[in-house]
Amino acid sequence: MTRADRIALILSLLAVLAGYLVHERVFERMAHLEDEMAYVWQAQTIAGGHLTLTSPPGQKSFLVPFVVDYNGQRFGKYPLGWPVLLAVGERLGIRFLVNPLLAGLAVWLTYLLGKRVFSTTVGLLAAGLTLTSPFFLINSGSLLSHPFGLVLSAGFALAWLETFCDQNASHRTLSAVAAGLTLGLLALTRPLTAVALGIPFGLHGIYLFVKKDPYTRRLLILVATIVLTLASLYFVWQYVATGDPFLNPYTLWWEYDRFGFGPGHGRKPGGHTLNQAWINTRQSLRIGSHDLFGWAAYSWIFLPFGLLAILRERNWKALLLGSILPILVVLYLGYWIGSSLFGPRYFYEGLYSLTLISAAGIAFLAGWPINEGQPWPNFSGWRRIRPLAVTALVTALVSYNLIVYTPIRLGKMHGLYGVSRSHLEPFLTPSAQDLTPALVIVHPDDGWIEYGTLIELESSYLDTPFIFVISRGPRVDNDLAQDFPERDVYHYYPDEPYSFYTQPKPKPK
Repeated sequence: MTRADRIALILSLLAVLAGYLVHERVFERMAHLEDEMAYVWQAQTIAGGHLTLTSPPGQKSFLVPFVVDYNGQRFGKYPLGWPVLLAVGERLGIRFLVNPLLAGLAVWLTYLLGKRVFSTTVGLLAAGLTLTSPFFLINSGSLLSHPFGLVLSAGFALAWLETFCDQNASHRTLSAVAAGLTLGLLALTRPLTAVALGIPFGLHGIYLFVKKDPYTRRLLILVATIVLTLASLYFVWQYVATGDPFLNPYTLWWEYDRFGFGPGHGRKPGGHTLNQAWINTRQSLRIGSHDLFGWAAYSWIFLPFGLLAILRERNWKALLLGSILPILVVLYLGYWIGSSLFGPRYFYEGLYSLTLISAAGIAFLAGWPINEGQPWPNFSGWRRIRPLAVTALVTALVSYNLIVYTPIRLGKMHGLYGVSRSHLEPFLTPSAQDLTPALVIVHPDDGWIEYGTLIELESSYLDTPFIFVISRGPRVDNDLAQDFPERDVYHYYPDEPYSFYTQPKPKPK
């Protein structure tokens, strides 16, 4: 292991620590978004050995966002890639570590990509930029699927380059298998993102199939076979869940939740339009210009210089990697809703496109080696100002981000939507535990989120000391209580924590 490798390993370990601290201190080890709540439900179900569960009685009272009841079965709407991995964390009791560990792996893979496509210097710069990115930190501390998607995306890109850009490698078959597995798993995790990733590499594959030798063609066929085999499991999953391999579970929650344009796509009466797509994308990119590196609205400032360096060196491998982000942006124009709360997260799996090109831009401006094998320049006299000035500028920008932007940005995410672990404390006291096993009927004051916070204490199998339902009115609540005779029934009002009522409070006149 070289000195640069050891530095990259340290950066990767710091990414694990940073992801853990964000998950622990900002998100309090809890799901905040509806997506996260659904992922946790699916992970718990899979950890228990099932893909679907029998729908509970009074299924609308047992509300879990994006968890669908259909034909007597309950299942999450999301494909299985990420929930299966999260289920491993659930089973081992380390759910809180899954995304932080993936964050560390993503930094390491970014370094390896930079080292292969550019130089060790660019790889280290890209790893450092990734580590300090608010966009990266926010998602690394979440329970969303994007960190897994980033690892699969970067892993596929690296395996593809190992297979088809190193003709003398003795392990090309093994790296081809890795390429197929990573892209196939991405298709089972974020299918649309996998399509975006497949476009530039698919075009490259067609070129190689026409121009290269029979062994290369066999490797391409191997990659394609593995990808298509794994991707086909997506339809198997839909069949298991719904009985129809082509019925998208997304549409069972929101019928309009479809990719495309026109009526039936999106919430607007006329459907999704190009104008709305542009509005969504512009908003996402505006947030991204801040969140990428936390340099106010100028996180992009080194990209033009990186592109100039790539074009000057005719580094087509770098262009291949750099194309992933713009293709993601274009493809997601067809989805009816944008992403900005966690940064432009629909584009997250192309993060290394930006970090690598930005790192190349920094190296280009400083006069440092951009391609492996290039010597370090021996600056003398007034020319020393060039690398010193670039170093000072980057140091100032990163310092501003770490001291000002990132703390403010993460601070705004704390207690997102009012979700807080403090809301669980009334159920963790000895007096509350004495009430178990209990069915708690929650009467939220302000929307469903006060109830949604409490399902952190509940298993998808409804075998925990407390199980929670959201009140649907006296008649529905009373009928539901009859279905759980082994549990005492309590009514809970979030505005009165630590108070448990055996009867619902009379409504004020």
